[in-house]
Amino acid sequence: MDRIEAMRVFIAALDEGSLAGAGRRLNRSPAAVSRAIASLEQHVGAELIHRTTRSLRLSEAGERYASACRRILVDLEEADLIALGERSAPRGTLTITAPPISGEEILRPVIDAFLDAYPAVTVNLLLLDRHASLVEEGIDVALRVGQLPDSSMVAVRVGGGVKRVIAAAPRYLAEHPRIDEPADLVRHRIVTTTHFGHDTWVFPPASPGGIARSVQFKPRLVVNSVRAALASAVAGGGVTRLYTYHVAERVLDGSLRLLLRDAEAPPLPVHLITPQGRTSTPKVRAFLDFAAPRLRAEFARLSADAEALAPGRPTV
Repeated sequence: MDRIEAMRVFIAALDEGSLAGAGRRLNRSPAAVSRAIASLEQHVGAELIHRTTRSLRLSEAGERYASACRRILVDLEEADLIALGERSAPRGTLTITAPPISGEEILRPVIDAFLDAYPAVTVNLLLLDRHASLVEEGIDVALRVGQLPDSSMVAVRVGGGVKRVIAAAPRYLAEHPRIDEPADLVRHRIVTTTHFGHDTWVFPPASPGGIARSVQFKPRLVVNSVRAALASAVAGGGVTRLYTYHVAERVLDGSLRLLLRDAEAPPLPVHLITPQGRTSTPKVRAFLDFAAPRLRAEFARLSADAEALAPGRPTV
């Protein structure tokens, strides 16, 4: 087995989480998968994967090598497609990442429709609570909520109107002190997520030209799942901070009430981003052209739902 093919086996084992899974994906025996990885380890002179009977774990050298392998395999696939003159018929594997909730509920239906329209393309959708490195991890497209740092990435705006909002269940609010300003939160049970602020929430200045208001707290529950934080808040577990599209349905059905509406930060934009130069790849170009208008329509609908929750309108 040549080194490139061994790299494909190595990455498949990581993506599937087991040698047997990689074997099923590539139609190879677990022994063949193990030999391919062993040949890479012999070539680089270091152990790449710590193997147990139940799991695979990358070594420090393996983490660096996996990133390099993903870049190489993506570049090879693009080179092959271009050499074949694949300009009008996108094909191959498209790797996309998105946050879990927006990925499942907003992006996934768009991907389903895209797959129907382009039968020669397959999609690997990674739902991550972190911002993955697109180049190092071999990712073609990412859905990102929030301001984008200056970079070499190509960004296509697909939405706006997404806000971070504070919410709690009516029964929790009935049993605890009023929340009239951000500083009041320090007297409350806080349910937070690891990516929305572990022990600090920042709010805009109280008046123009002022300084941002930073509220530090000791959370009662920290969870790395938006769904879990939402469920805890609905159950009366405390006050949480999430995006408008996370809580809109629960606010409209009365399970949650929105708080501190006059302390909300400006809406955040939503983009599809892709590495510079990747847009020349037909599968990426086709996806951007297909997904962008559909996502704009869906985020516009979500923004309209959020407007129904605006100050001065019912929140229960």
